[in-house]
Amino acid sequence: MRKSKWSLLYKIPLALIALSVLWVLVLKWVPVWLTPLMISRSIEYRSDDRFRTQKRWRRIEHISPELAKAVIASEDNRFFIHKGFDWEEIDNAIEEHRRGGRRRGASTISQQTAKNVFLLPSKTWVRKAFEAYFTVLIELIWGKERILEVYLNVAEMGLGIYGAEAAAKAHFGVTAAKLSRHQSCLIAACLPNPIARNASNPGPYTRSRASDISNLIPKLAFPEWLR
Repeated sequence: MRKSKWSLLYKIPLALIALSVLWVLVLKWVPVWLTPLMISRSIEYRSDDRFRTQKRWRRIEHISPELAKAVIASEDNRFFIHKGFDWEEIDNAIEEHRRGGRRRGASTISQQTAKNVFLLPSKTWVRKAFEAYFTVLIELIWGKERILEVYLNVAEMGLGIYGAEAAAKAHFGVTAAKLSRHQSCLIAACLPNPIARNASNPGPYTRSRASDISNLIPKLAFPEWLR
């Protein structure tokens, strides 16, 4: 009996690791139709008759490269260089916090994708640990192009609006493939707070932020498949 109990101590964790790897492996090819955040928002706004979930999966070749470039310029300049964690940005955030500056995020697109797809929206250290674990997995199994494709399809881009296609239709009345650089930069400028900000009706800060993103794009290097 004692031996059986000890065997469970390693068999259960190994089984959970195997299941998580299988989950990530399946989503390398299968579209992500539902995320924990979508469920959470539906519960949060269940009494709001105006709320409805808008989402439609699009392959990355059917999403404007301008939007991909804009979100990288806005959220993760070193996306194609790091292995899931931008240690330089993390060090900068820690140093700024130490000096008493404003708290700033240092999450990469890979980390945000791992969080959106696999985890509930919370700010606990346990969730951060799982986020790091899934970030490593998707970097190893998916690769950059798939991570970016999933991110562009599941990121919250307005209240009840998820992904490039839904955002393009809701904000500008076009398909994701037809988004211009200006429209893409407006969407990207709203990403840190997509419920408070509106890409189709931007305030002064959002317009200024979108302009900064647009000016940064030509200074970044992108792979051939994104040009």
